Amino acid sequence: MNKPIRTLSVFCLVLFLALMLNATYLQYWRADSLDHDSRNKRAVDAAFSQERGAILVGRTPVAQSVPSKDRYEFQRTYSRPYLYAPLTGWFNYYNAQSGSCTSCQQMVEQTENDVLAGTDDRLFVNRLVDLLSNKQSKGGNVQLTINAAAQRAAYEGLLKVVGPTGQGSVVALQPRTGKVLAMVSLPSYDPNLLADHDLEKVNATAKKLQDDPDQPLVNRAIQTRLPPGSTFKIVTAAAAIEDGLYTKDDLVPGGATYQLPLTSGSTGLIDNEGRDCGTTRIPFAQALENSCNTTFARLGVELGADKLRQQAEKFGFNRTYFSDLLPQVESNFPKDADKAQAGQSGIGQYEVAATPLQMAMVAAGIANDGKVMKPYLVDSVQSPEFEQIESTEPELLDQAISSSTASQLTDLMVSTVDDGTANPAAIPGIPVAGKTGTAQSGIPDVPPYAWFVSFAPADDPQVAVAVMIQKAPGVERGEIAGGLLGGPIAKAVMEAVIR
Repeated sequence: MNKPIRTLSVFCLVLFLALMLNATYLQYWRADSLDHDSRNKRAVDAAFSQERGAILVGRTPVAQSVPSKDRYEFQRTYSRPYLYAPLTGWFNYYNAQSGSCTSCQQMVEQTENDVLAGTDDRLFVNRLVDLLSNKQSKGGNVQLTINAAAQRAAYEGLLKVVGPTGQGSVVALQPRTGKVLAMVSLPSYDPNLLADHDLEKVNATAKKLQDDPDQPLVNRAIQTRLPPGSTFKIVTAAAAIEDGLYTKDDLVPGGATYQLPLTSGSTGLIDNEGRDCGTTRIPFAQALENSCNTTFARLGVELGADKLRQQAEKFGFNRTYFSDLLPQVESNFPKDADKAQAGQSGIGQYEVAATPLQMAMVAAGIANDGKVMKPYLVDSVQSPEFEQIESTEPELLDQAISSSTASQLTDLMVSTVDDGTANPAAIPGIPVAGKTGTAQSGIPDVPPYAWFVSFAPADDPQVAVAVMIQKAPGVERGEIAGGLLGGPIAKAVMEAVIR
């Protein structure tokens, strides 16, 4: 072979090897990233045209794919849009690509996308059978933990108080497991408008929702943290009993006013707004029944900020623990607070801030003998034929308090419903434990926030509830109170579960 032919042969061989290496690189090493690249329109078209699995509440699909007569073959629909939108989210052309937006707000349509799209490893056998039988692959189903009656009671009760443009949230948990029985956030929105095949309409709807000052796309159950006010007093009471400072039968500090340490004048003066809190020492039950600020500010000072923070963190503050919806905002208890700030923290003010989910976990932990369970929304994953593939197992998050402390707190909270400020949540014939809260916003011209936490039956807890009312346009400022506004909502949710 002469030199020119040999040179040309070697050159062709190098080109052939380079082509083989490039094909191997693209089809093996880069295949996954290219498939998930949002610029890959063929992959997006295929994903958007697929029949996704259903999102189920009980046996009822609240999100499902139905045949469509346009180019995309299937249309995603939501049967109770405003009721479940903060949980389901939406599925459209822009989020059809798994992993295309890792930093975006993600609801079940996104966090369980692999199951719903049928690409999850747990559905491999189903995909293989479909391939061998030459059938189009279907997505698996996701069953939620939601109790439909409780969800409806929470939504209707909150809507009645805040109206369609108000802001608030309700969360209900099953204390022994951590199952989310209800999770409502207002204002809500219609995800059907975001799942439309007309992309111009989708873009217009998305812009309108994003520009809305009431922020309907925010799930306030996990993404809004506000001062919990007097509902935090059950955490302060838990710390005081757990530390051995007091028992439920002891007398605690009372009084009409209390000057915080390191302060002088009105800036550090705590008062009870006319409630019956005695003069010097009063029964612990009286202090909680009347939500005495002077009592719990003193307890915060006596305990100190570190012990209060440690107790709050055992209930879930300063950490994340919920993965079925993202992102979750951490509830906050301040670090390095001085004595005055510890006193303010003891009544749920200063820099203490909580989500409704967090306060529901506090109530659920007390109801569950002091054990705080990790909350979860996805109950099980199913095949396209509705056969269960995997179910979520309850998981202990922390032993927040002893069973003895939990029992004492339960008695105090039952007394608060029977004879105190939490009476609007009372259910005839059923013992209910509860606590009210009204927290100052700290923002000029912004009304206070109303809170309510409870669980029932107190002697065999089946449900723990937290209600947060951030803005109620039709309610006068002087009428904003946790018991008055939140108590009836919590009562309706508890009745929906236990009756």
